Amino acid sequence: MTATLRPHDLLWLRAQDALEEVTESWVAEIWHAGLPVVVRRDVEQNGRIPVGVRGLRRDQRAAGWVKPEQVIRVVSPEQLVTLQELPRSPFISQPPVQLALQLAQFTWPWTWGVTGSTGYALATGIPVIHATSDLDLLIRAPKPLPTRDLAHWQQQLSGGLCRADTQVETPNGGFALAEWLRDGRVMLKTNHGPCLVSDPWQREDS
Repeated sequence: MTATLRPHDLLWLRAQDALEEVTESWVAEIWHAGLPVVVRRDVEQNGRIPVGVRGLRRDQRAAGWVKPEQVIRVVSPEQLVTLQELPRSPFISQPPVQLALQLAQFTWPWTWGVTGSTGYALATGIPVIHATSDLDLLIRAPKPLPTRDLAHWQQQLSGGLCRADTQVETPNGGFALAEWLRDGRVMLKTNHGPCLVSDPWQREDS
């Protein structure tokens, strides 16, 4: 596997034993190679990929590691929100997918996608979302983005279809858009842990 992997990418693995250093007992009972794992943030260890495993319940989340050669398929959050894919989803009637479809009608000056339970459902067809599910969104931001455009995006989420949260991904880590627009400072999630910054692109610890 030679592609650059990023947090929130979904990975399908070759075999059941491709997951390493997972200690939660439920993983062996529930997870199999037909289900994706998700890239998470952590310090790289011997070239391995840090991943998370999703269970059937909200409290079932496990951390593990995967060797790159064990990855056979990658789906990014942005691949899930095309105007071709969204309307074909079996979950199109669910509020989170409806809101994602509304966002897809606009031309935004960035790449964006869906993560969390909605992204997992869109990628797998497994019904892990329902009428009261949240929508977790991701904006790719390799360079600083205009506050006016980000505020417009945030306004589109306030229509009441469902609760929606946006994570903005910079080269230094990810941050919550609502928090940044509100406070002008934000907790930046990095591979080495969170840090409070005023400019997520400069990572000036404050």
